[in-house]
Amino acid sequence: MVSTPVPTVDNSRGILLMLAAIFFFTSLDASAKALGQEANPVVALWARYAGQAILVLLLVSPRLATVARTNYPWLQLLRSAFLMGATSCFFFGIYHIGLAQATAIMDVNPLLITLGAALFLGEKVGPRRIVAIGIALIGAMIVIRPGAGVFSYWSLLPLGAAFCYAGYALTTRYVGRSEDAWTSLLYAALFGAVILTLFVPFHWTPLTPKIVILMLLVAGFGTVGQLMLIRAFTAGEAAVLAPFGYVGLVFATFWGAVLFGEWPDAWTVVGALVIVGSGLYVWHREHGGRAAP
Repeated sequence: MVSTPVPTVDNSRGILLMLAAIFFFTSLDASAKALGQEANPVVALWARYAGQAILVLLLVSPRLATVARTNYPWLQLLRSAFLMGATSCFFFGIYHIGLAQATAIMDVNPLLITLGAALFLGEKVGPRRIVAIGIALIGAMIVIRPGAGVFSYWSLLPLGAAFCYAGYALTTRYVGRSEDAWTSLLYAALFGAVILTLFVPFHWTPLTPKIVILMLLVAGFGTVGQLMLIRAFTAGEAAVLAPFGYVGLVFATFWGAVLFGEWPDAWTVVGALVIVGSGLYVWHREHGGRAAP
């Protein structure tokens, strides 16, 4: 019987990597929303995965044979499908609703990740972590304000993205115990690129300089964010990192205001402060060297 290697846990490092990943992913979302408006969401999705596949292949080409070797071929396929499902749902969602709105709805995913980590990965989820995540979820609800017109048909897409993302995060954490981060990055990129290349000819838009620039930004932000996220879940426990996904709401609100004129109101600011406060609490518990849960 082969024992599963036990990873070294460094939650402080994982938190920093998670924050970096969230920043790049919200930059990706903003670029994808702009690209979707110039072309369409399918082109944005294709640029995200095809661009990442090309960049990763170029970076790992000297050791491609080693990087392509995986201990979990079926789990790599599953996590890649989870990721493409999350990205597709979210890109189509932000094409129809605001960045901050979509991000707030998707922010149920840390709760799903935390519960999944306890159920499937055997990670400890103590009362302090649950309280912190609950407070952050309340902050997200302050931003969403059910009944204020946010919950439309299109709002269900970010919710679907949250479920897919939780599955992706948990499988990433599992395979990251003994898998090179570049291996996970390569498979996720190739899976999405192959599938979307079959669909993009039916949705192609003539290229303009602006579209090309946006496609490059989508590819670059997606690749860097993906690598940071993989390393984050490899370094730290999923249940600890989960609340920091809420920080994406702050970044999304900023990009929405600056790039699309989606200015936040007072309740959005209050909710964002609640979300950041809960994340800082978890950081303090971890960085202070106290026992986590």
